[in-house]
Amino acid sequence: MNFFTDRSDAGKRLAVALVHYAGREDVIVLGLPRGGVAVAYEVARAIGAPMDLLLVRKLGVPGQEELAMGAIASGGIRVMNAHIVRSIGITPEEIAAVAAREQRELERRERAYRGERPPPDLRGRTVILVDDGLATGATMRAAVHAARALGAARSVVAVPGAPAETVASFEREADEMVVLAVPEPFYAVGTMYEAFTQVTDQEVRGFLERASRFPRSGTGSPRTDGGSTGKNPR
Repeated sequence: MNFFTDRSDAGKRLAVALVHYAGREDVIVLGLPRGGVAVAYEVARAIGAPMDLLLVRKLGVPGQEELAMGAIASGGIRVMNAHIVRSIGITPEEIAAVAAREQRELERRERAYRGERPPPDLRGRTVILVDDGLATGATMRAAVHAARALGAARSVVAVPGAPAETVASFEREADEMVVLAVPEPFYAVGTMYEAFTQVTDQEVRGFLERASRFPRSGTGSPRTDGGSTGKNPR
């Protein structure tokens, strides 16, 4: 079942559920590249908040790359799943090799997206972390840890959709979880959308450039005709 037309539609609907953050000077919206940036752009525009990126890379188990043994994020953050590491018997050398490879890609994306622009200062701020959906939530979990390590006062995870068990797990991770759709059964993030094309590096740069010109009006009046919303505060 498709819940959203595309990422733009999802972002506009998500903004309705985040209207209580409109007009607050301490709020910043951070998109997780690449797909999450398209959603974050619409959220930030609607609530009158600045938008930037938080880069996160999954650390896949060697030979089972889709299985996350951890993740790294901007700011030198590394989060590991100790249970998976122990149960599979992953060695420190294997972890180091995977982390080094993903760190190189993270740094490449930082340069490609941000150029010479410094990362945002998160100290004392309410950080709204946005992606286009969650499956296991491994990368978003690293993003929450990264935001806290970088000084965020409050972390809000905001996504168009996620499976029920992932939503429940974030009630212990984030200060607030905002999710619009909890499909049952859940197949994949892309199945929630009619159109789910890949977001390119160039598009990410375009979203950042346009967001830098947003007025900080904080009118708090995003459209409310975008369907149902739901919140799961901690």
